[in-house]
Amino acid sequence: MPASYAYLGPEGTFTEAALRTLPETATRELIPYVSVQSALDAVRVGEAEAAFVPIENSVEGGITTTLDELVAGAPLMIYREVLLSITFALLVRPGTQLSDIKTVSAHPAAQPQVRNWLRNNLPDAHWESAASNADAARLVQEGQYDAAFAGEFAAALYGLQALETGIHDAENAQTRFVLVGRPARPAAPTGADKTSVVLWQRDDHPGGLRDLLGEFATRGINLMLLQSRPTGAGIGNYCFCIDAEGHISDRRVAEALMGLKRICLEVRFLGSYPRADLGVEDVSAPRKGTSDREFVAAADWVARCQDGRF
Repeated sequence: MPASYAYLGPEGTFTEAALRTLPETATRELIPYVSVQSALDAVRVGEAEAAFVPIENSVEGGITTTLDELVAGAPLMIYREVLLSITFALLVRPGTQLSDIKTVSAHPAAQPQVRNWLRNNLPDAHWESAASNADAARLVQEGQYDAAFAGEFAAALYGLQALETGIHDAENAQTRFVLVGRPARPAAPTGADKTSVVLWQRDDHPGGLRDLLGEFATRGINLMLLQSRPTGAGIGNYCFCIDAEGHISDRRVAEALMGLKRICLEVRFLGSYPRADLGVEDVSAPRKGTSDREFVAAADWVARCQDGRF
């Protein structure tokens, strides 16, 4: 397999900045792709070892393009995640003043993060979405738009200047990125892990979502993401993307997934991987009755009962 990572390009995206925080990128060729879909497809067809794409931000939640690509098509698996703090710069061609700006561009996920700034500073500017923030900068360079919201580091790449910096509506805004590859054995648990799955219900019935969530709740598993996505089968048909604390090798997580496999029409395992937000020392101990030791003890008790040794 080629030693390369695909990522949402072009050069100068926040995705590239986050990707370069991974130590192994020093030995990989980093190849920009024009969309999340094309980056993930590069992995599916063997053009790249892995793809690095945004999946969630702290302002708008899950990034639907990435979630939908992981839900559909040939299965892929998440191996790593990276959190990156996000602030935007307003990039313009040299000599442009704020009063000159009539059109602005950026990736759609950027708009909710700068909406208030736009209303207060450029209330009459027309918004145009771009494939990425760096692509918006390229389009400004070419003269298609007057300004782009992107990372300040993208200015030099595209011959632009940062007219304003430090732009953000929400303090401490972050975007979560994931490294995605073809399915394989998950990495060993670290003690501070996350498991991602997609769930499809067998049928629509009262309490259906409660039944799914109950498999986690009864085993003391906290959820960090729950987002519904349409299946394409008609109005009201949804699947559920879930991030849960723990690793598939943890007994409580494995049993929850077995329970979900029994009651769901389909379960897609998206991986167990280290959390980027917490270290092992920050993870709370499992609730009483849900540790691996207690699961093993309970299974041993059942075995002894079956043997008449209780």
